[in-house]
Amino acid sequence: MDWYSLTNTRIETIIGERIKNLRLAYNLTQNELALRTGISRVSISKIERGMGVNLSSLIEIMRGLRVLENLDHLIPEQEISPIEMIKLKNQSLRKRASKKK
Repeated sequence: MDWYSLTNTRIETIIGERIKNLRLAYNLTQNELALRTGISRVSISKIERGMGVNLSSLIEIMRGLRVLENLDHLIPEQEISPIEMIKLKNQSLRKRASKKK
């Protein structure tokens, strides 16, 4: 999917649809998910319809659906290669050249 070609509203709708599909796959009602997450059923309904979600609510829903490990894919941790580490270390060890008199 070309996420860059989508509006924020469309992305929110897709996220909501995916949350709903996952909830249904686990055979949970909105009320049951609300009890698991502490988020109201009305809010869950709005989220599933793509009507906005804040990060805290998204995290609680992911926790309630037991998919928090997917956060690793959301924004992957950047690993620095050993070569880059050496380059960074060498850059910090370099001294400024003194001005010529």
